[in-house]
Amino acid sequence: MRVLVCVKRVPAVAGRITLTDDERAIDTKYVGFQVGPHEECAVEEGVRLVEAHGGESVVLTLGPAEALEQLREAMAIGAGRAIHLVTDGEEWDAESTAGAIVDTIREDEAANGPFDVILLGNEAADSGGYQVGVRIGRALGRPTVTGIKALSVTDGTARAEQEAAGGRNVYEVRTPAVVAVLEGINLPRYPSVPGRIRAKSKPVASSNPVRPAQRLEMTRLVVPVTEAKQAQVLGRGADAAAAVVELLTSVGVL
Repeated sequence: MRVLVCVKRVPAVAGRITLTDDERAIDTKYVGFQVGPHEECAVEEGVRLVEAHGGESVVLTLGPAEALEQLREAMAIGAGRAIHLVTDGEEWDAESTAGAIVDTIREDEAANGPFDVILLGNEAADSGGYQVGVRIGRALGRPTVTGIKALSVTDGTARAEQEAAGGRNVYEVRTPAVVAVLEGINLPRYPSVPGRIRAKSKPVASSNPVRPAQRLEMTRLVVPVTEAKQAQVLGRGADAAAAVVELLTSVGVL
């Protein structure tokens, strides 16, 4: 079995996100970077499929030179090799991203045979466009399923499950197929020290695709409004008991 996993280098979701003055980019001076949570699960799912069936798992990203770090992380948990489409760090729209990935898939498949499964996160953690996986599937003419929380592949058929009200939607599609997974489909393993050492020697093929004119225009970014939190000291020691009782009574606990 051959599995391709597409990932994206994004600002760490645990960090505080601030925008540049023009509100068109994330200010990255004080944030770290990682693979998004959905894509972490996609990498883990790809490694598990190859562990179960044998074959090869490949991880691919389109991003700046620094995204090599995220590729090495994926290889540290089991991906066999990586493909890096190196950019200057400028954001690509979903159409251009999918186009570059499709060209790379066709080139790799011409040399090595088709990928049985192409895995992605359901959406990128920064842009949340939900488009790249669907565009890849359509361009390749392959069945595509999204929002997946369980996946198995047997005898050329991929069984993919979506959570739904009161149960699950189950799709059975022939491979090769494109599958976009959600966080929670599995629990990603943590890279071990031996895994990190092995990852340093695994092959990374790199190329520099030309960024085409962008047909999808981003107007501006908005940071979601969060509720401010505050703490109130009710007292110290035994002197706080009366205040605590009064507070619990006011909220209906007592």
